[in-house]
Amino acid sequence: MGSRTALVEDLMERFPHVPREAVFKEDLLRGGVAFDPSALSDNESGEVKPKSYFIFSFDHGTLPELGEAALRRPPEEIILTGGPYDLRRTVVSVRVNPSSPYRVAADDEGLLGLYLDGRRVCDVGVPPMPEYYRHKLSNGKSVMEVAPTIQWGYLIYLTVFRVCQYFGAKEECQYCDINHNWRQHKAAGRPYTGVKDVEEVLEALEIIDRYDTQKASTAYTLTGGAITKTVSGRDEADFYGHYAKAIEERFPGRWIGKVVAQALPRDDVQRFKDYGVQIYHPNYEVWDEYLFKMYCPGKERYVGRDEWHKRILDSAEIFGARNVIPNFVAGVEMAEPFGFTTVDQAIASTTEGLRFFMSQGITPRFTTWCPEPTTPLGKANPQGAPLEYHIRLLEAYRATMDEFGLSSPPGYGPPGPGRAVFSVSSFMDSLPAQDSATV
Repeated sequence: MGSRTALVEDLMERFPHVPREAVFKEDLLRGGVAFDPSALSDNESGEVKPKSYFIFSFDHGTLPELGEAALRRPPEEIILTGGPYDLRRTVVSVRVNPSSPYRVAADDEGLLGLYLDGRRVCDVGVPPMPEYYRHKLSNGKSVMEVAPTIQWGYLIYLTVFRVCQYFGAKEECQYCDINHNWRQHKAAGRPYTGVKDVEEVLEALEIIDRYDTQKASTAYTLTGGAITKTVSGRDEADFYGHYAKAIEERFPGRWIGKVVAQALPRDDVQRFKDYGVQIYHPNYEVWDEYLFKMYCPGKERYVGRDEWHKRILDSAEIFGARNVIPNFVAGVEMAEPFGFTTVDQAIASTTEGLRFFMSQGITPRFTTWCPEPTTPLGKANPQGAPLEYHIRLLEAYRATMDEFGLSSPPGYGPPGPGRAVFSVSSFMDSLPAQDSATV
């Protein structure tokens, strides 16, 4: 196939039940997008909400390799609309790749567009600077540093522990750059708080609550690196849980509370529930038994795949199956050196995992893999997984949900093309818009 445009159009024709918007979105997420200087932000002093680097880099280059995009941050997300494909409103998380065939640039009239193979694909919207980003905490820290919002303002992302205690080649997940992202921001002199003080978090949330007059922020996620020992004298359940407890006491019912943590023993999971957490994300990362061992060595060593899955099922007895939503990293199934070599094999494996959980009433969700170059899998697979894998996954995901009579999970905003705000994969864009599930 001679061009990326031809590939995209071929997949849209072959998979007509997958929204055309999702085809472009997945391609941008897996391969990144370049930004003309005309499309960059003026950081926190401008009118556009800048990329916050809320946990991982989600870039195809290190900060020194991004050129002007490292000095003037790109927007946090972009919205695709219109153009020759008549795209419905589609929110896409920004992953910078200066060598991407996709480019965001302004035309002669100053209107931003997405260009592919020299052709304008659609119009591009950028998020306005929220009023709450214009106000500092009493200690001078920015709200963007302490409590950034993503998904077009729907989700407050609280990475309260910016590093992971799975450390080094024998423990770090092979696709994850959380520790490198910490190092590169510190090396660049950017503020990047390692352990966020609970009072700082509460103060940032107070600012958001005060100035988010439209109540666009609907949920918060508490997350960070895995804790195998303690942080500030607390184990993992107590560390992340004590933030939830403080938030729920200060702002009862204001937001849907979510925690992304390891698959923990039942008593620890009960503590999350007792602290006021509503949704638990014990991410299983990749389904295949061998790939889990090779690509998640720390998790295999400390917990083990079978025990991880057992704990996920146990947690459904505490939170209810609908409120247990484990993530997997879509695409690493095909990563060299150990991954599947055909799309058929990868989809079959991933679908096996979906069926395992969905048959129990648990609805996983997924993040589209970004092959960050400082990770072992990113170095070995700079192009990521084939776009066809991602499109067929969307098809298989919806079919499996339909098979088991499941609807879109809570805490992710509205489903459906033109409505979804979840920005790091297209699974919500690909579900029925008429779904009336709790958002």
